[in-house]
Amino acid sequence: LTVLNAGRRYLKAEDLSGKVFVTSGLGGMSGAQAKAAVIAGCVGIIAEVDEAALLKRHKQGWLMEISNNLDHCIARLREARKNKIALSLGYHGNVVDLWERLVYELDTTGELLVDLGSDQTSCHNPFNGGYYPVQLAFEEAKQLLSTNPAKFRTLVQESLKRHVAAINKLADKGMFFWDYGNAFLLEAQRAGADVVKKGANKTEFRYPSYVQHIMG
Repeated sequence: LTVLNAGRRYLKAEDLSGKVFVTSGLGGMSGAQAKAAVIAGCVGIIAEVDEAALLKRHKQGWLMEISNNLDHCIARLREARKNKIALSLGYHGNVVDLWERLVYELDTTGELLVDLGSDQTSCHNPFNGGYYPVQLAFEEAKQLLSTNPAKFRTLVQESLKRHVAAINKLADKGMFFWDYGNAFLLEAQRAGADVVKKGANKTEFRYPSYVQHIMG
């Protein structure tokens, strides 16, 4: 319902075939995103750093494909988008790398390859394994979290700033992004990312929450 209503509200579209939804998270609450994309008929690319979560969703049949190669992900995205094929593709990697690759594609080809975007990392718990920084591989990050939590926190906040910078560039070109109620925008703001709504007070974000804007 969230994906369908996002299409209706932001894209003025009842039919989401050929539309691309990019997000992150295939764990507990977020695991249904892949299935939702296919039910809605769009192309869903979902990043997940934990291979165990990807394999679980794939085994369940909720996730159609898995890849750890961004070149392959972009090629599959383009193919499914062009042919209007419903697809859920799990990218085994950090969502920041995925967003930055989509910015690169925009900068080099002029193509905006994503229509809808969100995030379901566990940003209500960002410094204790709910969000993994893009600067490190998953296992390295887990080790740093146990040995130097202060350094881990710094890397998470740097990662959030990069995360938002990429989203902002794509949103400026027409992608519609929303907060999935996971404290992503709140923690990004605390990290110093550019998420404040222009001309509004400091408690208003430039992107809406799905609770009020989509489900409401």
